[in-house]
Amino acid sequence: MAATAKTLLLMGVLTGLLGGLGFLFLGGLPGLIFFVGLAAVFNLFAYWKSDSLALRMAGAHEVTPEQEPRLHRIVEEVTSLTALPKPRVYVVDNPSPNAFATGRNPQHAVVAATTGIMSLLDDRELKGVIAHELGHVGNRDILIGAIAAILAGAIAWITQSMMFGMMFGGRRNNDNTLLALLAIVLMPIAASIIQLSISRTREYEADRSGARTTHDPDALADALAKLDQGARMRPMQVNPAAAHMYIVNPLAGLKGANFSGLFSTHPPIEERIKRLREMARSGY
Repeated sequence: MAATAKTLLLMGVLTGLLGGLGFLFLGGLPGLIFFVGLAAVFNLFAYWKSDSLALRMAGAHEVTPEQEPRLHRIVEEVTSLTALPKPRVYVVDNPSPNAFATGRNPQHAVVAATTGIMSLLDDRELKGVIAHELGHVGNRDILIGAIAAILAGAIAWITQSMMFGMMFGGRRNNDNTLLALLAIVLMPIAASIIQLSISRTREYEADRSGARTTHDPDALADALAKLDQGARMRPMQVNPAAAHMYIVNPLAGLKGANFSGLFSTHPPIEERIKRLREMARSGY
C-alpha cells in the first residue's frame, strides 16, 4: 500500500511539473490547463501504443508452445498461481540474459524473455523471473512506467523548445526570465529523477509480488544474482528509454553506465536480493 501511495504521489508531481511549465510559459491558468490536457493526451498514447513500441524496440517475436515448449510451460505454471490470464509469449534473440513484460492491461499482456536468460537459468529460477514479470502485469506497472516515461520525456522536450525560443525569440522584457531559466534547467532533471524513482519502487513491488506468487523468494534472489552478472558480461544495446522495462538493467555492463542511485533505472541488485532473502527467512 505504501508503494502504491508513493507511486501515485510521484505521478501527481510529474503531472504538476508539466502543468507548471504551462503556467510559467503560456501565461497563467490557461497554460496550466493546456499542458495538463497535453499530459492526458500523452497518457492515452501510452495506454494504446506502449506495448507495440516496447516489443518493436526490443526486436521481440511471438513464439508458439511448439516453438518454445519450456518457456510456455513455465508461463502457464506461474499463471495458474494467479488470477491473471495467460499472457502472449515473446522471445528476443539476444545472448544477454534478461526479460520484460508489457501490455496496457492483463488482458493484453506480453511476457518476453531473451534466449540468453533461457540458457542461463534453471526452471526454478526462470519461474521466479516470470512471476516477477507477471507481478508487473498484475500491479499495472507497465502502464504506470510508460506514462511516467512519456511525461518525463514531454517535460524534457518542452523545456528544450522553450530554451530555443528564449534564445532566438528576441529580447524580452520579462521579470520572470530568471525563474524561466531555472525551470528549463531544473524541471527535466526533477522529472527524470521522479520517473526513475517510480521505476525502482515498482521493481521492489514486483519482486515481492513474484516471490509471494511462487512461495519461493530464494529462487528469484538466485536468478537476480545470475542475471546481474550475466548482464554485466553481455550488456544489451537497447534504447535507454526502454531500460526500465527489464528485470535487470540491460545497460549495466556498458562503459559509462554506472549511475548514482537517483539516476538508476533499477534498485541495487544487492538490496533486492537482501529483501528477498529476508522474505524467505521470515516466511513473508
